[in-house]
Amino acid sequence: MTAIAALNSGSSSIKFALYTLDEAQEPQLSARGKLERIGEAPALRVVDGQGAPLMAQEWPDGAGLTHADLLSQLFEWAQSHLDQRQLIGIGHRVVHGGGRFIEPCLVDAPVLAALDELCPLAPLHQPHNLAAIHAIADIAPHLPQVACFDTGFHHTLPAVATRFALPRAWHDKGLRRYGFHGLSYAYIARQLAMVDPALAQGRVIVAHLGSGASLCAMQGGQSVDTSMGFTALDGLMMGTRCGSLDPGVVLHLQQQEGLSAAAVEHMFYHDSGLLGVSGIASDMRTLEASAAPEAAEAIDLFCWRVVREIGALVASLGGLDGIVFTAGIGENSAATRARITARLGWLGAKLNDSANQTHAPIISAPDSALSLRVIPTDEEKMIALETLSVLKGQHP
Repeated sequence: MTAIAALNSGSSSIKFALYTLDEAQEPQLSARGKLERIGEAPALRVVDGQGAPLMAQEWPDGAGLTHADLLSQLFEWAQSHLDQRQLIGIGHRVVHGGGRFIEPCLVDAPVLAALDELCPLAPLHQPHNLAAIHAIADIAPHLPQVACFDTGFHHTLPAVATRFALPRAWHDKGLRRYGFHGLSYAYIARQLAMVDPALAQGRVIVAHLGSGASLCAMQGGQSVDTSMGFTALDGLMMGTRCGSLDPGVVLHLQQQEGLSAAAVEHMFYHDSGLLGVSGIASDMRTLEASAAPEAAEAIDLFCWRVVREIGALVASLGGLDGIVFTAGIGENSAATRARITARLGWLGAKLNDSANQTHAPIISAPDSALSLRVIPTDEEKMIALETLSVLKGQHP
């Protein structure tokens, strides 16, 4: 029996999953986990396919351990866990594929060099994605690695939806709207086609609401418009990211307040969003449990921004048939879904309160003009599926 792995490497954490392939060559989850607090006191938690704990390990004095060090130990554990099952490939989430990489692909030296050139377009994500690829190449140089792109799903955007109103030369240099969270959206499009084929062929907005948050307008399962643009900073208010704002704010902070570009970047990515507005936390669960007025204000702003952006995407679609909520907040916060839906009465959206409270797959009322659904996302599963498709193409 063979197996494949999926890696999602970030600046301070690595999410991963192991899948065995059944007789039909379909990936079946064997284990999944997360390495957290890399660069401080790393901690590893792994569960099996049913969520039962498999292992837990901490390195209290592990501040000096790099991604490569920890991946080496994780790789050894994975090989042991797989026992006699052969690992035939590893898929990686790569945030930015630029205009060239629109499909998952095998990684070789030219591909890796081209992806490295895209680091300035995603400086807080891309280097860590590529670091994991380099580390695995050192650990297992003959193991095929596949890059799966967060921008890839949005290659169907119409040209007009990719442009900024900047001089043409800058567009030609890559300053354009790309869209992100594409692996999540690809997975949701796939799942929706299974559970509601008619809706999947219609006009749907998928709300990926988590620590990172965005919306995607889909027509027939393809991306037509999305709230994120040039970077993963754009669009909705997020856990610690500000989302869209007047570019004059950047000029003011630098020219009038004397902040450096690095200080502005840090503020926008790490000190803003739910955390910045509330001054309490970036986690929606903490804010919903708080009685502080600042927490309520942050939640109100988050929901208002989501509804405002939904209105824009309805215009891009020329109407709307349904909304799918997904990701951490979208899947688990009944209160947030209720707040958002309450502001969408003008579209005919009506919530089934009891279904919403229990996080049912369908949360719209029978007389709602819109279908309202909750579908859990699984980016690692999508990475596995895309990796398998590339390996099959490479080794028929």
